[in-house]
Amino acid sequence: MQTRDLNVFYGSNQALHNIELDIPRHKVTALIGPSGCGKSTFLRCLNRMNDVIENCRITGSVLLDNQDVYNANLDVVLLRARVGMVFQKPNPFPKSIYDNVAYGPRIHGLANNRDELDEIVIESLQRARLFDEVKDRLKAPGTSLSGGQQQRLCIARAIAVEPEVVLMDEPCSALDPIATAGIEELITDLKEEYTIVMVTHSMQQAARISQKTAYFHMGHLVEVGETEQVFSNPIDQRTCDYVSGRIG
Repeated sequence: MQTRDLNVFYGSNQALHNIELDIPRHKVTALIGPSGCGKSTFLRCLNRMNDVIENCRITGSVLLDNQDVYNANLDVVLLRARVGMVFQKPNPFPKSIYDNVAYGPRIHGLANNRDELDEIVIESLQRARLFDEVKDRLKAPGTSLSGGQQQRLCIARAIAVEPEVVLMDEPCSALDPIATAGIEELITDLKEEYTIVMVTHSMQQAARISQKTAYFHMGHLVEVGETEQVFSNPIDQRTCDYVSGRIG
């Protein structure tokens, strides 16, 4: 994906200014920066989640395989199947574990029969490193799982429709350190099959699992580069101040 001259306005307030960012395929791109700097706003632009926010106006372009996702003829439902999202707090549907994962494939007609649907559900849970823990209780409510398990269920639900890109908005912020470690290992695995863009407030997390890091400050993309370079030898003084803990 790429963004070109991307601007976001909430009414008369401009939240993002001329963002130009290339998101590499099959890598983890971390978005870092102080609270309110535009990270989550940018993330929501990538699958048009900002469409549901009143008074939000977007200019510029967001390209997925060289197609502008803001083209008036584009089907937003299909876009969100191609660009899935995992939110800050685990949000399983009030359905069974099985039906949480099966929901997307059913809507998009990805299975011709129950056997094919079973296969999709099982494979998605396996990819999310959850199947072995829930295989004997697939009819249990998704909300009956622990926080870390619920987040992995939400990841399984997102990848069940075979997206190209998975967006993650602080996916570990509501989790304990053990559950966080499990999600980080999972993200590292998933990048082999999916392009991942992740907002994180944890610079240590960004350093551990991302290959590319973009630093946002007050609605501007200040610096972007290989993660090791951004953390060890930042070009912009504002990036240096943030990653060293002097601001933020």
